[in-house]
Amino acid sequence: MDYSTHISQKIMQEAELLQQLSIWKLKDETVVFTNGCFDILHKGHIQLLIEAAALGNHLIIGLNSDESVKRLKGNNRPINSQQDRAFLLAALEMVDAVIFFNEDTPINLIHTIRPNFLVKGGDYQLETIVGADFVMQSGGEVHIVSTLEGYSTTKILQQKP
Repeated sequence: MDYSTHISQKIMQEAELLQQLSIWKLKDETVVFTNGCFDILHKGHIQLLIEAAALGNHLIIGLNSDESVKRLKGNNRPINSQQDRAFLLAALEMVDAVIFFNEDTPINLIHTIRPNFLVKGGDYQLETIVGADFVMQSGGEVHIVSTLEGYSTTKILQQKP
């Protein structure tokens, strides 16, 4: 198996993702969506993705573009390029698709994907999760994964010498 090609195929453009979504939904398979910067992949991220993937058949990650991360986190971020971040996420077995978004929030993606589950980390409250109201009004569910204590990209960066 050509792993590099397999991984790259999981990094999709919107048209590719829509085509894949139509196949999954035709088969009545459950779609789970989460999003983030995933700048320095750590155990907390992996735990969130494991729990998210367990909720359905397919896990899609909306990944903030480099421009989006820079606007949200400052000029020193991201540490890793969007292509590198996407490749690392796509290499994970539980991830079925990675798609970039350039806006500050993934609301347009959420409207496009219409996931059965929207998943975010424990540092969010239901009221602060972008797209939660839309997903619930569409018959989906919002799931908040408990934060793994001591794991955050910000903490990792603060510990750098």
